[in-house]
Amino acid sequence: MKDTEIYEKLEEIFEDVFDEKIKLTADTTAEDVEDWDSLTHITLISAVEDEFSVKFSMKEVSTMKNVGEMVDIIRERSK
Repeated sequence: MKDTEIYEKLEEIFEDVFDEKIKLTADTTAEDVEDWDSLTHITLISAVEDEFSVKFSMKEVSTMKNVGEMVDIIRERSK
C-alpha cells in the first residue's frame, strides 16, 4: 500500500473520530489536533487497527510520536 493511500484512509478515520476535516502530514501530532486526548487516542488507534487490519503493540501505541510513525507501521504490516 502506498503512503498516499494510507494518508487518505487515515484522514477519513480522523474526520470520523474528531468530527472535523484534518489535513495530515508525517509531522502531525496530538498537539496539532484540538480534541486529541488520551480517550480519543484509544478510539483513534482502534479505528485505525480495524481499517487497516493491523494490531499495534502497547509499546508502539505509547511511543508513536507522530502520524508518520503510524504510517510507517501500517505500510510495513500491509506488505
